Amino acid sequence: NMLIEELRSKSICPTCYNFKHGGVYPDLGNRLLYEDDLLMCFFESKPRSKGHTIILVKEHYQDMSFLSDDVCSKTYIFAKKIMNILKEVMNAERVYLCTMCDGKPNHFHLQLIPRFEGTKIGSTNFVKERQDYIEDLELINDMKNKIKNIEY
Repeated sequence: NMLIEELRSKSICPTCYNFKHGGVYPDLGNRLLYEDDLLMCFFESKPRSKGHTIILVKEHYQDMSFLSDDVCSKTYIFAKKIMNILKEVMNAERVYLCTMCDGKPNHFHLQLIPRFEGTKIGSTNFVKERQDYIEDLELINDMKNKIKNIEY
């Protein structure tokens, strides 16, 4: 995406820019699973696996090391609960967690990548070819119904 590269070259966070002006990332639409004052949780628009989920801390932090203990604790407790929901709803064998934030123009987020039975284990799951997102309203509704009841 040329706009993302242009913003990064100017040390502007594309995510913060998108919050303020829009137009950087695709609209979340039904992919948005949860939002509150601290976090947004949504399905990735170009997933590496079905159910690839992003947990985004709304406030700008370069990476995890900049989070307050309270924000860090809440974010990771939330992530653990989403991982368990993904395992239950999607019958995932494992859900990998990764974060790759590479400097000032990046915005801290977690990626949850489900791995299913019969899929090769290991770090290659973090770099699998991205797929087109296929909307599954039943899955979305199952996720939303379970997420709305969690506390973190």
